[in-house]
Amino acid sequence: MLAIKRQALASASRVLLRTNVLSGLVAGAARAYHNKVYKSSDEAIEGIKTGDTLLIGGFGLCGIPENLLKAIARRKDIQQITAVSNNAGTADYGLGTLLQSRQIKRMISSYVGENKEFSRQYLGGELEVELLPQGTIAERVRSGGAGIPAFYTLTGVGTQVETGGIPIKYSKDGEVVIASTPRETKVFNGRKYLMEEGITGDYALVKAWKGDALGNLVFKYAASNFNAPMATAGKITIAEVEEIVPVGELKPDEIHIPGIHVHRILKGETYEKRIEKLTLRRSAEEENELPESMKQRIHIIKRAAREFKDGMYVNLGIGMPVLASNYIAPEITVHLQSENGILGMGPFPTADKVDADLVNAGKESVT
Repeated sequence: MLAIKRQALASASRVLLRTNVLSGLVAGAARAYHNKVYKSSDEAIEGIKTGDTLLIGGFGLCGIPENLLKAIARRKDIQQITAVSNNAGTADYGLGTLLQSRQIKRMISSYVGENKEFSRQYLGGELEVELLPQGTIAERVRSGGAGIPAFYTLTGVGTQVETGGIPIKYSKDGEVVIASTPRETKVFNGRKYLMEEGITGDYALVKAWKGDALGNLVFKYAASNFNAPMATAGKITIAEVEEIVPVGELKPDEIHIPGIHVHRILKGETYEKRIEKLTLRRSAEEENELPESMKQRIHIIKRAAREFKDGMYVNLGIGMPVLASNYIAPEITVHLQSENGILGMGPFPTADKVDADLVNAGKESVT
């Protein structure tokens, strides 16, 4: 009987020990998730240093972590940054401010865009620029976040992407001093593919619509763009959001990025949410007042829109193609895709329907 009592006491002690350990773990977890919330962007970027690689979400000015970028611009001691981003915003906003302050050494991006300072520094030998196809940069970042060191793709086969030699840096007199290297290739099922390596960063800076203290994130419309893959590929991911909601308010099936990927979160101090190209829907009367050159463009697009058939899925690229969304016959349904991640794109908005989180591939406001 005494032996049984001793066994029971030993068993109870083990249960109590486990309970205490679990309580400690739960308390530790609570402290950890509470510590994810930072009071300011200046506090949130602590630890970023000269020479770091930063993954920066956004497409043009849509969905950029504008407060975090401003905080880095205030830290003149942070230099020689390698910035991985689809493009570099505009000359006076977003990532462009770090170009203006000469804090960026290398840009890895797919599009120079309308940023004249970006172009000037690249062609003037002041900036290293590694240009990649847009889908390739997205997949390289996604692969990096998934722990995939490399993958094979058809994109770039038969071009300088494969053979190397794309200028990365020029000298002051226009000579190429750094060029891209050739890619490894392999044949699968009779077709040649080239290998691209995954991209990771020391830090990922992303912007979301909502988040909670656990770091769970929800994006809004086109502002998801490159933010989603980049949030998974940083050794430390810092997310700024427009609203921090209580833990449990976000339903599991509406969370785009789970908090396990996010290490720091803050509510952005202020948001301008600039629209790079505010474009409004025109009435028939307004179209009649347009210059003849614009009327000709619209005539071409109206003709192209007649090729749409009911139920089609259509990708609309930059320039004249995106105008086609305004001239679809009312009796058919066409599902329009824009390369920045919108499926179900509509025509240009009226003034009361403008949303900075809804832009097309040309960075124009849409519905």
